Amino acid sequence: MFRIAGSVTAARLTAACCRTVTTKQFQVHGASLHVLSSDTSRKTRHGPAHRTPPSWQSVRSMASAGESQSKINYIFFGLAALFGGGGIVYWWSRKYMRETSKDTPKKAAAAVSSASKEAAETVAEKPVPETTKSAPAAPPPAVETPAEAAPDAESKKLLDAVPQSYPDFEVMPEIPGHAKYLLIGGGTASFAAFRAIRASDAKAQVLVVTEEEELPYMRPPLSKELWYSDEPKLVEKMKFKQWNGKERSVYYNPPSFYVEPKELAYQENGGVAVVKGRKVMKLNPQKQVAVLDNGWEIFYDKVLIATGGRPRNIPVFERASQEVKDRVTLFRGIKDFKRLDEVSKNASSIVVVGGGFLGSELTCALGKRSRDSSLKVIQMFPEQGNMGKVLPEYLSQWTTAKVREEGATVKPETFVKRARFSDGKVILKLNTGEEISTDHVVVAVGLEPNTELAKESGLEVDDMHGGFRVNAELEARSDIWVAGDASSFYDIKLGRRRVEHHDHAVVSGRLAGENMTGAKKPYWHQSMFWSDLGPDVGYEAIGIVDSSLPTVAVFAKATEKDTPRAVVEETGESLRSVTETEAGVRDTKVFDLANYPFALFPHPESATDEPAPDVEAAAKLVAEVEAENRVAPTPKEDYGKGVIFYLRDDIIVGVVLWNLFNRMPIARKIVKEGKQHQDLAEVAKLFDLHADED
Repeated sequence: MFRIAGSVTAARLTAACCRTVTTKQFQVHGASLHVLSSDTSRKTRHGPAHRTPPSWQSVRSMASAGESQSKINYIFFGLAALFGGGGIVYWWSRKYMRETSKDTPKKAAAAVSSASKEAAETVAEKPVPETTKSAPAAPPPAVETPAEAAPDAESKKLLDAVPQSYPDFEVMPEIPGHAKYLLIGGGTASFAAFRAIRASDAKAQVLVVTEEEELPYMRPPLSKELWYSDEPKLVEKMKFKQWNGKERSVYYNPPSFYVEPKELAYQENGGVAVVKGRKVMKLNPQKQVAVLDNGWEIFYDKVLIATGGRPRNIPVFERASQEVKDRVTLFRGIKDFKRLDEVSKNASSIVVVGGGFLGSELTCALGKRSRDSSLKVIQMFPEQGNMGKVLPEYLSQWTTAKVREEGATVKPETFVKRARFSDGKVILKLNTGEEISTDHVVVAVGLEPNTELAKESGLEVDDMHGGFRVNAELEARSDIWVAGDASSFYDIKLGRRRVEHHDHAVVSGRLAGENMTGAKKPYWHQSMFWSDLGPDVGYEAIGIVDSSLPTVAVFAKATEKDTPRAVVEETGESLRSVTETEAGVRDTKVFDLANYPFALFPHPESATDEPAPDVEAAAKLVAEVEAENRVAPTPKEDYGKGVIFYLRDDIIVGVVLWNLFNRMPIARKIVKEGKQHQDLAEVAKLFDLHADED
């Protein structure tokens, strides 16, 4: 006999032990314990089956009546109840109960029959007096029914040990029929939301429904640190080492953090449950019900849509044969990482289509892997340089040269016109007329927000930006919120926007969770994003960073502390959306302009000690220099670290911090103020570019 650790296991074992004792057995011994309630009290859409508690007389009689083996059976039951959620050795109790159930009814019936026969014989043999024969039978004396006796101490102890209601988890459906807080999607926005909900409502019961077969996890390491690990067994467990060498998992919480969905309603202190591999097909805002792809309905009080986005494909691969499609990865989640990781170990060549954040990060990661193998990595995109839609042209081309140094072949201003399959290879026909043979293709050209729910649920979609259209509190309709990549929100400074970055998912998810618990806060946060081209080059950005806008940049010489690796070593955190929120605004330090060795313009030779021109003149001069200079710089040029301002109507609407970390609060404040600045050189001083120089 031993006690079972863990309330869930104990509850299941106790329920199982209870279920092995039949009603018939109880009747034989004069007991009236209810084993299972009627069908009407079993699991409905709003709750599971419950077992009803016995009376104290029933518990007492079970502990004392019957033969010795039967007593052992009920002692086991009593002890199970006494431990209240503990359990008794399951197989032992079943063994005795089975043996008893075979013999006891027969013995009891035989005993009753024998007793009846003996009583009848005794009555028949006893002589009856004559006077008794002739006299009418006297009516039996009235017997008062005694009031139910109070249980003694031992019986009361047994009664108190029996739970008044305990769920039968084994007959309950896997998915609950009701959730106070329902979160659709299992990404970062949902993670941030349920943390905020639980912070405001400590006993909140939160149900997450996700299409993926994974618990909530972070996506940034899938294109960054995981590729730089030299421990394959660590990667198999979806763990990685941050740039500072500290081990970390991509999953936000271990499995033990979550409860089983069918047990969620019985967590007195609340909890979070995740339904994996299911998709919500429709919401009914009036009835407040969500319909899953298997037809199951979940009633909710509050619901968050955090469905994120799906990777965009390009028409040439959508029209291709199945053999080509089978060799194309639309990179997004853990499943895609595992597939590409395996392909890269055996392929002779991989083509990456896309020159943005994700495409450039994956190219650098695969390029590093190609150094130790025969793998050939080719990247192509229609822009003139890597991240050409974000960075100024000179910095974009500098980045392209950096990617080439990582071991990849980069083809700017190139795109795929046709794709076919031949001799086990994918043959790509390019706009340049060249044909490339490759084993695998990775497409990284952005996201399409998942808005399939909108049509069936009566929700509005933003035709210009995509995503669900929400108000300032991220609410689409009453009791329906949207966060993350799928939300089109109104920015009071920059207008309506939709953002596809980790920090936005964190901030918007957190705000939605707070508002689901009644906070009613507007969204005003300027989210940031970051990208690392390996451990030595990275940048952070905020606001509208569009290369079509005029830009003015200030650069300085970098030090060993100005790398992604250094900032992780200093803070111990690889998610820089976390480190930047922890960084306080630095004290403003005033420098003499004549002694401040920066380049106001995009090329070092443009530096001058003359007073800086105003914003309009600076932007015009930048455009002229870029138009006249089409020669790509090399990484040896001194773009070590700096700040790039993006202007619209002479107002700073975006900032890129190039190898400059933990200054994001300053950039956020500048964008939020929305002021015109006549001298951007003075603004650049706020970032203290020379703080780490000797």
